[in-house]
Amino acid sequence: QVQLVESGGGLVQAGGSLRLSCAASGSIFSINTIGWYRQAPGKQRELVAVIISGDSTNYANSVKGRFTITRDNAKNTVYLQMNSLKPEETAVYYCYGRLRPDSGSNYYTYWGQGTQVTVSS
Repeated sequence: QVQLVESGGGLVQAGGSLRLSCAASGSIFSINTIGWYRQAPGKQRELVAVIISGDSTNYANSVKGRFTITRDNAKNTVYLQMNSLKPEETAVYYCYGRLRPDSGSNYYTYWGQGTQVTVSS
């Protein structure tokens, strides 16, 4: 059973920084994509940043230059360093993973339980 467990959310003032972590555990043969989405109240879930096939990154335009996604392959952990946070970025941040549990399986999509990030003005 694959699990994605987030940590690092919390309350921060506008302009501040937070670092989110997501650890993938369980039966994992390979990871195609891993990263972060967020969902603000009353809004659709949106992509924040992902790492694709281990090297390529994709960021939402709104976070480019302020957020950095990195990955520790040995720990199956992905991090999101968020700087210069804005109040409108208050949301639940979800870890997302598209991975293969074993060599004979297809790729499946997994989500973490989410971690709240609140940016006060």
